[in-house]
Amino acid sequence: MHTPSGTSLPAVPAALAPVLPSRYDREPLPAPGAGVRITPDALPGLEFVSAVDEGSVWLHDALLGPHSADIVRYLGLARSTGGPVLDLGSGAGRLAVPFARHGFAVKAVDRDASALERLDAWARRIGPHVAGLVGTQRAELDDLRLDGSYRLALLAGAMVSAVPPARRPGLLREVAGRLESGGALALDYTAHLLPGLIAEPRRTWAFQVPRFDGIDEWVVARQVFDLASMSERITYCTARTGKVSSERAVLTTDKWIVDQDRLAAELHAAGLRVEGRRRQRIDDRTESVLLVCRPDD
Repeated sequence: MHTPSGTSLPAVPAALAPVLPSRYDREPLPAPGAGVRITPDALPGLEFVSAVDEGSVWLHDALLGPHSADIVRYLGLARSTGGPVLDLGSGAGRLAVPFARHGFAVKAVDRDASALERLDAWARRIGPHVAGLVGTQRAELDDLRLDGSYRLALLAGAMVSAVPPARRPGLLREVAGRLESGGALALDYTAHLLPGLIAEPRRTWAFQVPRFDGIDEWVVARQVFDLASMSERITYCTARTGKVSSERAVLTTDKWIVDQDRLAAELHAAGLRVEGRRRQRIDDRTESVLLVCRPDD
């Protein structure tokens, strides 16, 4: 949700006056409360796809929270395809553990060992009936080698934008080759309108992270789009304040702007056809796209 034009903006706490590293941003962030858009409900294009440390778990949940309805959609798809399920870029199990709780065998793949450890711990806390359905594999998506076969593969949370475009065809071929007959690949990504990127290649957001542990956390996020390389860098400057201490952190993640025509051609070349497409408008420049793809018969 955007703050309407002309509406006075809440002041960002004075603690948030971060200076971004000069190697990728020569302009300082706006002064607190000046020209910073506050977005309480949705964060267009700000999915966090880098490895998350323990201190950033709440931020990670806040960034993916607005899109948590995708769990229901993906579960519904799994009920039509059956398992096993391949969760690519699983993180700490946002999808994998709920899938296992619903009785699906899941292979969770992520590059971050600590995230996979948290996934395993979460599954074990629920019980052996869930832990026994979850397997993990530590791997980079841009050089993925799989074993086994699957009825459903997921690239959720805009994970496809974390894969370099030059390596994406190989990933799609690898996944397509592991899908059983009647299986499906489901993926989502953020689609940006080109005129909007040209008009505003740098965007700044501020929001408060919902926390329930006594810590007050504010974030200023800066998106920088590079149309020459079709890439995007997002920087999160956070300030966390507790009763006895405070800390600041800077997190960055690099993503790729998805060219929808190029992605469609890559899916076709991998032997996948787009069976379903769902679009959800985020703002006047951005929308979330969900594709469901089936292997060619």
